[in-house]
Amino acid sequence: MLESLGLDGPTESVYRMMLANPGDEASALAKLLGRPEEDVHEAWDTLGELGLVVPEGPDFPGRLRAVSPELGLEHLLARQQTEFAAHRQRIAASRAAASQLISEYAGLQPAAAQSGVEHLTGVEQIRARLARFTNEVEQEVMAFVPDGGQSEENMAAARPLNERLLKRGVAMRTIYVDAVRNSPPTVEHVNWLTSQGGQVRTVATLPTRMTILDRKTAIMPVNGEDSLAGAVVLSGHGTLTALCTLFDSVWEGAQPFGEAAAPRGGDDGLSRQEFAALRLLAEGHTDEGIAKRLGVSHRTARRIATVLMERLGARSRFEAGVRAVRCGWLPYEP
Repeated sequence: MLESLGLDGPTESVYRMMLANPGDEASALAKLLGRPEEDVHEAWDTLGELGLVVPEGPDFPGRLRAVSPELGLEHLLARQQTEFAAHRQRIAASRAAASQLISEYAGLQPAAAQSGVEHLTGVEQIRARLARFTNEVEQEVMAFVPDGGQSEENMAAARPLNERLLKRGVAMRTIYVDAVRNSPPTVEHVNWLTSQGGQVRTVATLPTRMTILDRKTAIMPVNGEDSLAGAVVLSGHGTLTALCTLFDSVWEGAQPFGEAAAPRGGDDGLSRQEFAALRLLAEGHTDEGIAKRLGVSHRTARRIATVLMERLGARSRFEAGVRAVRCGWLPYEP
């Protein structure tokens, strides 16, 4: 039960037995547990490293005393929170360093020499390039469409392009976030798209906006938080292989739009949206970031986060992440 805090089953058994039988020596504990005495000593080593046992005192050399759960487990929880925060900081620093390196490299290379990367600026340029690709695509278009309900302008601009593709027999697979099911204009557009032969599925959250054409070219925003900041056209073989694998994996687990959004099926009682929000919460995303990835309003994201923290009895986002792991709601990722 306490694996996420560093206690395996045998070690936890020794700790519980020490709490129930304070003052017992290793031989007595081993007898009660029905295990060899060396197993108790091994457990003591682990418990000592975790600060869950301390020496009984000078009058009882070699004897250990179990620290109360109120003190010991709170200490472990605090330590995990610190490690969790440090892990997040390392990830953030790595992302920043990678982004900076990519940006610097792109700036150093002449446009013609950049292998498999082309930069687009402005909505009109992006739409123009998509229109050109639409005329060239032969077999398949795959797309991630985050942000929840789509704007009337975007859907109106996309409809003629989609219609031409589908009439030419091009397969279209689109993945939206579950939140679009609550947007009547978007539902109407998706129903039209599926009536023309397009395939649509939804998931709780998507990593970024992305369009892949014939598995040879991908268009993605430069900044996942601001799709208006520009886009990149990617055509490198290795990059496209990875992006297509990502799309296929998400598609496999997504819910067909014609069906009601299925429950997640976990024992924790979380919906797909709540589970996705909990993962984002544990990763340290703000309410604004969670709203962006779930395709919901800032207010809705805040309400979901508040409800999850209340259910977990957490006073901070860090603690919510740790408690979610302890409860088995999230996998432990060292």
